Amino acid sequence: MPPAPEDAVPAHRLFGIFLRLGLTAFGGPIAHLAYFHTEFVVRRRWLQETEYAELVALCQLLPGPASSQVGMAIGLRQAGLGGALAAWAGFTLPSALLMVGFALGLSHLGGDMPGGVLHGLKLVAVIVVAHAVWSMARLFCRDAGSVALALLAAVALLAWPQPAVQVVVIAAGAAAGMAWMRPVIPADMPPLPMRVSSRLARAARWSFVLLLAGLPLLASLAPGTSAEVLAAFYRAGALVFGGGHVVLPLLETAVVGRGWMDAATFTSGYGAAQALPGPLFAFAGFLGAGMQAGPGGLMGGGLALVAVFLPSLLLVLGVLPVWERARRASRVRAAINGVNAVVVGLLLAALVDPLWRSAVEGWRDVALVMAGLLVLAGLRMPPWLLVPLMALAGWALSAG
Repeated sequence: MPPAPEDAVPAHRLFGIFLRLGLTAFGGPIAHLAYFHTEFVVRRRWLQETEYAELVALCQLLPGPASSQVGMAIGLRQAGLGGALAAWAGFTLPSALLMVGFALGLSHLGGDMPGGVLHGLKLVAVIVVAHAVWSMARLFCRDAGSVALALLAAVALLAWPQPAVQVVVIAAGAAAGMAWMRPVIPADMPPLPMRVSSRLARAARWSFVLLLAGLPLLASLAPGTSAEVLAAFYRAGALVFGGGHVVLPLLETAVVGRGWMDAATFTSGYGAAQALPGPLFAFAGFLGAGMQAGPGGLMGGGLALVAVFLPSLLLVLGVLPVWERARRASRVRAAINGVNAVVVGLLLAALVDPLWRSAVEGWRDVALVMAGLLVLAGLRMPPWLLVPLMALAGWALSAG
């Protein structure tokens, strides 16, 4: 085993620190990274500025929720594998419990909840994803080639909305990036000091690949069971490039496409997730608890959460030891650029179907969406504050 860092801390202390962050870190993944910087670079001085910046860069390039992966990496650095698990559990637990609770409450009280409130939550999802598409397009689609990749990906996914097509589109984006894109590699890239044993890293890499290939085979033998739920959520967590919002189309195809949950409930849950602190991937807890497949309830929510986050943990463990060399390869960064352009198309397709088609029903809904985009982008209102306002607006319109 590699030596522990000099400033190692017990895993239970890490859990407490990340639990507090999970209760207070509103604002999405970019805001989470700012919270982490304040806590671990400025306040506790566990990491240097350059080390933290490199961790963020690495986790932005990996599939999965970047902020959660940065938290796992910090936990790994301070207390080994137990620290990574403690960081993930503490940061995820508050929003996961709230999402599972919302699913259970919706299933028991959905008939008594005003329809306008649920409709307002669906409109929140439209607004937040539309804003994410615009923001990501400005970041990842800066030339004609990347714009074309994004549009082709969106057309393909709208025409053939199957999980296999999503995998093919992501792979095609990586191939196109390697063929056509030429990223600039900084000459003075700082080293990334991270202590992970080669044995643990190798086991994590093999586990990631074997689970990605083997779980669908297991699920084919037992459709509609926990095995199929595990396979669907693991695949979603393993193929999400670009942050929390991009998990939406993968989960929508896996859950709504299979008939495990109706589109209206799915969209309402996603809208409610915008009001919570912590990782957006906790939305998986809502789905696992409320859908008509697998164990459902608390057990179903827990199964979905573990499955969707497991690829991120395995990637953090497996990639850190080999990243020092791979991050300097232009073809690696070019492939990631291609994938980033494609995920804009993935999100654009999800915005059209199911979000817009299931939520926007007339000119008043269009006006609410436009107003929501104005306050979100123009006035920089935090998404969690937008949730009660849109729920109230939806209720008011339905009452009138």
